[in-house]
Amino acid sequence: MKLFHKPVQWVAVMSRLRWGASIKKRYAHWLPALALVLLGVVVVGSSHAERISSQRLLEVTDLGNPVISPDGRYVAFRSEQASVERNTYDTTWYVQALSGKYPPLRVANGGLPLREYNGGLALPSPATWSPDGKWIYYRALLDGRVSVWRAAADGSRTQEVTSDPADVRDFVLSGDGKALAYSVGATRKAVIAAEESEYDHGIRIDDTVNIAAGLFRSSKVDGRPTTQRLLGPWFSMGPLLAKVPDRWKATDLATMTTRDLPASELSARPLTPADLSPHLHAIPIRIIQNPGDGRIAVLLPGHKDKGLADSRYVELAVLPDRRASHPIYCTAKLCRHRDITDIQWRPGSDEVVFTVTSYDRAQSIYGWNVVTGQVRPIMLSDGLVSGSRQRYGGIPCALSSDTLVCVVAEADHPPRLQAIDVESGYRRILFAPNKGMDADIAATVPAKLIHWKDAQGREFTGQFFEARGASAAHPPPLFVNFYHCYGFLRGGVGDEWPFATLAEDGISALCINAIPEYRLDAAARYDQGRAAIESVVKLLSAEGRIDRTHVGMGGLSYGSEVTLWTLVHSNVVTAASVSGVSVTPTLYLLNTLRDAFRSQFRQEWQLGSSEETPKRWREVSPAYQLDRINAPILFQLPEQEYRMTLDYSLPLAHRHQADIYVFPDETHIKFQPRHKMAVYERNVDWFRFWLQDYEDPNPVKAGQYRIWRGMKKATKRHFGGSVHGRS
Repeated sequence: MKLFHKPVQWVAVMSRLRWGASIKKRYAHWLPALALVLLGVVVVGSSHAERISSQRLLEVTDLGNPVISPDGRYVAFRSEQASVERNTYDTTWYVQALSGKYPPLRVANGGLPLREYNGGLALPSPATWSPDGKWIYYRALLDGRVSVWRAAADGSRTQEVTSDPADVRDFVLSGDGKALAYSVGATRKAVIAAEESEYDHGIRIDDTVNIAAGLFRSSKVDGRPTTQRLLGPWFSMGPLLAKVPDRWKATDLATMTTRDLPASELSARPLTPADLSPHLHAIPIRIIQNPGDGRIAVLLPGHKDKGLADSRYVELAVLPDRRASHPIYCTAKLCRHRDITDIQWRPGSDEVVFTVTSYDRAQSIYGWNVVTGQVRPIMLSDGLVSGSRQRYGGIPCALSSDTLVCVVAEADHPPRLQAIDVESGYRRILFAPNKGMDADIAATVPAKLIHWKDAQGREFTGQFFEARGASAAHPPPLFVNFYHCYGFLRGGVGDEWPFATLAEDGISALCINAIPEYRLDAAARYDQGRAAIESVVKLLSAEGRIDRTHVGMGGLSYGSEVTLWTLVHSNVVTAASVSGVSVTPTLYLLNTLRDAFRSQFRQEWQLGSSEETPKRWREVSPAYQLDRINAPILFQLPEQEYRMTLDYSLPLAHRHQADIYVFPDETHIKFQPRHKMAVYERNVDWFRFWLQDYEDPNPVKAGQYRIWRGMKKATKRHFGGSVHGRS
């Protein structure tokens, strides 16, 4: 919500509203107070807003994992907040009444966030309510071990339920709430012994070893430096002994005694594709069974166009039972050819509640009555409703028979917890821990969704944070980030380029959404990014909103690849910041022991060895096109990946065109707060230096500016004319 900038506007709007008598009566008691509050905000104005610093963005409180109590009266959820000072994350479990009359009650310490081994993202950590609503059960990493804990819903106490020599992988509470089943793998002692044995006897290099990363305890995951192994396709990682099969145990919650649990006693697990008819035309992406009558809602991949790796949409359908082979599809317009990312059965109804993610990465929620075929909107939004930021599939809203509880976040509005009436769509905020930042961004550098087309007519969208104090007389520089713009935008995919901070410092920042398709032709994939950037720079420059001669660009993962491709194939970018790997001969060499890698590499990049596909290597790898890169590049890389960039980062450094930093114990997405803070601040300094000729007077930074001034002189000598090679 954007606040009005003039008091007279608020008064005029209020006077024009034509409200029904019932609505007037319902809200009459607080409208005058709201008007005074808004007028007060406007009068105070942006001059009293606190700066949107990198640290404030980093230490935003994230919310997630909502789950509603069996009686439908309460919701449990977890918060997560970084601490730069202590270089850690604090997580807290809360319980709150859905009436919203009282603030949430802190019931437990959630421990350190559990993370993906290769990606660094925090994993979902859902809780389970006891049937009587007195306890919530959850996994937590505390004191160096992953156990199941329970917290009293009234906040009176917490208790470790499992005390196992191995970390808990999963758990299930029995239907009567009297027992808890949990699974474990290898013991912590056995994992450490295996790591030390390898250290003592040498590590055999085979197709499970990520040669590009450090070989011994090279990533700090689950609270300690850990040795990792490749477990599956691409770069799927896990600890040593991760493939030890699950062993299930059961704890009696009255006596707290534990026994091994035979497979025959295991509770029914969620359905998998293997449980359904083999005659379905496609393998389901998601399966949800109605606990009342056994009907099964599924998401199936839609038609895949030629040249794409995946379908652009999914299809929603229902199966009468697990033997059925002919799905009943949702044929209403609101669910056809849409990117449906989550489905749930509404308890006690014939309705499947589903979440759709739109072209501009906003999410909305609909209900499909599988008997009548009718589809209705429940909640429309301009951002995420499935978590503070997009993870793989997101964290779905909690759902009861009459209420949704969602973590809602937009580009310039940090996360808060909302309750939504499923029938009326009426919303109310339950918990908003970031209200101060929300107001400050609204008052200083609010985001705006913009649309434009490239020369081929392809439509792009992006979230634009216009520089504070920008004017047509003195248009500001522009920073662009290309990949995805989900939820509250701290700094794009990977959160490394603080958009709001850059905008406050006079550099407009634009997060660009890639077209939601994954083309098999790598060159075509990359070139859509170049086209998007060139076309939006042309548009914003023509409107007098940016200085097209001062454009910065940064990216992680696919965004890194597009950044380097754009530097090779365009002169639009003045200075760049790269935080990931592009395809290089070294990347290929270090992974050639893996058949699955070679197969996927050939499919997605059309590359074999340099002898097999020499022409293609020269086309798609920046390592063969360094002479076409004119802009200076800041590399801020995780230790797990930096070796695979040396084909191009080192030659650029040799000619004083690159500055390289590597962060120890980091994965694909950096997660340690101090590292992220250093990345944020250095990126701001870098782009202010190259785009504004500004140097922070802080004496601690004198060394970096001495290096960058040397780079600027060398760049001018090498390319002539301006810093970035334009004459």
